[in-house]
Parts: sequence; C-alpha cells; structure tokens
Amino acid sequence: MKLILKQSVENLGEAGEVIQVKPGFGRNYLIPQGLAYTATQANIERLEQEQAQSDERSKHDFLEAGRRASQLEGISPITFYARAGDDGKLFGSVTSADIANRINESDMDFELNRRAIVLDEPIKMLGVWEVPLNLHGEVEAHIEVHVERE
Repeated sequence: MKLILKQSVENLGEAGEVIQVKPGFGRNYLIPQGLAYTATQANIERLEQEQAQSDERSKHDFLEAGRRASQLEGISPITFYARAGDDGKLFGSVTSADIANRINESDMDFELNRRAIVLDEPIKMLGVWEVPLNLHGEVEAHIEVHVERE
C-alpha cells in the first residue's frame, strides 16, 4: 500500500515522502492516527505542487534575507548611552529588543524582529560589541554596538 506521510514518523520516513507499507499497518494505524493519506495520482500531483511552491518560497526568503543582510552591514554602528559604575558595569542592560528598536528607527525598508538578534545574554558592560543577526538559516549579518557612559 502506497501512502504519503503528513508528518515525520520514526523509522518510516519524513513528512511529504511517498512510502510503501503493508496494508494493515496503513489502514489500521497510519491513516486513523492522521499520520498519512493514500497516495492517489491526484494526491501525488498536489504534493509535487506544494513542494514546488515551498522550494520557490524558500528561495525567495533566502534572497530576501541576503538583501536585508547587505543593507544591515551598511549601517553605521549603533550607540547606546547608559549609566554605569566606575568598573564599567551598567546599572541596566542593553537587550536585543533595545537593539531591534534602534535599528527599526533607522531608515530601513523592513522591520527587524528582536528574535533575529543573537545575544546569549543582555549587554551589561561598557564597550564595543559585535552582535550577530540570524536573518535566515543560512544568512547571518553582524552589526557593531557601542555602549558608552552617559
């Protein structure tokens, strides 16, 4: 019996794959659990169309992320002024949301989500920081953040 998997099933296949299983396993487990549907010609054609659309969307997202990365690499360093102690430790912190807000205030043609900014923890010291931005699975940009004494 040929089936198309709706979602990945361990030791069987990934979502969207056409698999060959014994009829009882397909009829009694995979189809009732909503893990697969029959591989008729119409369903296979629909699957191929969905995969083509997904590939096209993925390519478009990759190119858009590359364009955004080049635009972000061209911006001047972002400067924050904050109160700090004598040892350079900030009384507050500079978070990814602060950085995203400052970037979004600049003259960009897109809105940067704060989740794209990769900070393990907020910036809590004065200095110059190189902050990575994850715009896509394969596209990363870096911006320079200056934190200076107020």
